[in-house]
Amino acid sequence: MSGIFENLGIDSGIIIIILLILTIFLLVRNISMNMRLSRLERKYKTFMKGSDAQSLEKVFVRKFAQIDKLYDAKEEHDHDLLFIKKNLDKMFNKYGVEKYDAFDDVGGKLSFALALLDKENTGLILNAVHSRDNCFLYMKEIVKGESYVMLSQEEVEALRKAVNFGLDNIEE
Repeated sequence: MSGIFENLGIDSGIIIIILLILTIFLLVRNISMNMRLSRLERKYKTFMKGSDAQSLEKVFVRKFAQIDKLYDAKEEHDHDLLFIKKNLDKMFNKYGVEKYDAFDDVGGKLSFALALLDKENTGLILNAVHSRDNCFLYMKEIVKGESYVMLSQEEVEALRKAVNFGLDNIEE
């Protein structure tokens, strides 16, 4: 065989060195592949630990059922949010309170005027007048920030606070 290499003009030592380098390269590659395979086997065993094919299938079925329940809950929440958004315009979202002493002989500012308005400034004013013996509650309707009935000074102040509700915190 060395005669073949000599006829081609190739030194047999170079062939041996090339084969030795190729052998080392293949050995390193083989070790690397064995390490990757052992890591993959460890991951597989961890994944399959305590499970056979049937129990793993049950786990997947259970998880898919949970996903379906979450999707149904999401649909219900979306419906509820739509309902809330639809009715938000009709809800009272602004208020103003003015506490006062209705009578000179009763202290502690137990009387109050409470204005409840929606975003269109329509709503009502409750005025609770507290005396020593009784407490009287009056209600007045507000339409677009105005009352058809004369308002007391305290009710006007409560209405002003409600109309300007939230505007105090806005910086320009």
